[in-house]
Amino acid sequence: MKRLVKLGVNIDHVATLRNARGDAHPSVLKAAQLVKASGGDGITVHLREDRRHIRDNDVLEIRKNVILPMNLEIAATDEMKNIALQVKPNSCCIVPEKRAELTTEGGLDVQKNFDVLSDFSKALKKAGILTSLFIDADMNQLEWAAKAGADIVEFHTGSYCHKTGDAREAELEKIIAACARAEKLGVTCHAGHGLTYETVPDIVKIPQIVELNIGHFLMGEAMFEGLPEVIRKMKAVISENL
Repeated sequence: MKRLVKLGVNIDHVATLRNARGDAHPSVLKAAQLVKASGGDGITVHLREDRRHIRDNDVLEIRKNVILPMNLEIAATDEMKNIALQVKPNSCCIVPEKRAELTTEGGLDVQKNFDVLSDFSKALKKAGILTSLFIDADMNQLEWAAKAGADIVEFHTGSYCHKTGDAREAELEKIIAACARAEKLGVTCHAGHGLTYETVPDIVKIPQIVELNIGHFLMGEAMFEGLPEVIRKMKAVISENL
């Protein structure tokens, strides 16, 4: 039986465009519904502390109306934990967050923040929410993520995507090794950040990867070809490389 790798679509940048004019258009909810209609497997939204794109009401509307699993990206703060426990997404991906960054720049330091992340994970599990920790393909961080109670680790693929040649191959080898170790630890493997049609094939060939979360590339390409078409293309790239 052929493996299945799911495609989670991050729709943050629909909210970025909406917020540029301070209006209600384009609709984040409509984008989420279009992802479902186009064959996407899940919706990812990042509710940042500064609400620079996704807003609280977006999260509530999507959870109420959309029919796909929601992956809520948040920082490990009390405010975000309370929102997650109210909304009850299918999963929460805990990410590091800096106010000045344009996008998430790397993985969590799970070892340094173990107590906070472990408590966060326990609270989510009690509410029936899967805990995902966004980490680099680092064996030490992976071990601490498993100890912290992560159901899922989402491996940060930015370094792999942004390098070329031997340097890219070296990053790929790190991800492959980390995925193999995660399987032994009983932790599910996702991947995301910087992925494109070009960089997805080698990542989906890793047997432990079960989901990709992609946003910026898909939304950028959608400006030229439309969201249904780019989701169809990405799903085809995933399927052809399994």
